[in-house]
Amino acid sequence: MNLIKSLRTYLSIGACITLFYSANAQNLEKMAWYNEPDKWKVDNNVLTMNVTPKTDYWRISHYGFTVDDAPFYYTERGGEFEVKVKVSAKYNTRFDQAGLMIRTDHENYIKAGIEYLDGKYNLSTVVTHKTSDWSIIPVEKDVPFVWIKALRRLDAIEIFYSFDDVNYTMMRNAWMQDNSPVKVGVMAASPDGEGFEVKFEHFTIKHLPDQKRSNWLKVNAN
Repeated sequence: MNLIKSLRTYLSIGACITLFYSANAQNLEKMAWYNEPDKWKVDNNVLTMNVTPKTDYWRISHYGFTVDDAPFYYTERGGEFEVKVKVSAKYNTRFDQAGLMIRTDHENYIKAGIEYLDGKYNLSTVVTHKTSDWSIIPVEKDVPFVWIKALRRLDAIEIFYSFDDVNYTMMRNAWMQDNSPVKVGVMAASPDGEGFEVKFEHFTIKHLPDQKRSNWLKVNAN
């Protein structure tokens, strides 16, 4: 009898863990490509791809050109959410990059992750609204992987990085139009190079209750 009870308890805990994970993990098999690369696979909900050479996302400013041709694997979301992913790659050439992207259209998007520049890793964010800007945080050591997390709250996107999925540091707080659907997913680009291999693991999206509605419900609780 005690063995049966223990087994039931074990199965119940396992079901709760599975339910929690399923509620947050995004099934990569159900996502869509924008600029699908020639070689990629999803195995055990891990995406591995060979980045298409000579591709990027950038609009106009500083360089004077516009490109919108790098691989982007995404799902669509409305409202507020938290998204994160673990990124590891074999970067080879200047500007090789990989991370998250949140996108409304070809003129409005935010991409954030690791970018290889001057032989060093940099935590990189590009915010584009008609024209692009670029900010970096140098990393003074080689890192085998990085976690990138973004929170969409009202009309802001908060972006964080971590090397252990425990301690997160903010990279950027940027504007994005609220109350409109977005494409959210993983991207990689190789503007100068011949491509590289990148792996995305533990890609999760967690719904966050709308802050304005939550505040209204509190005020009008009775």
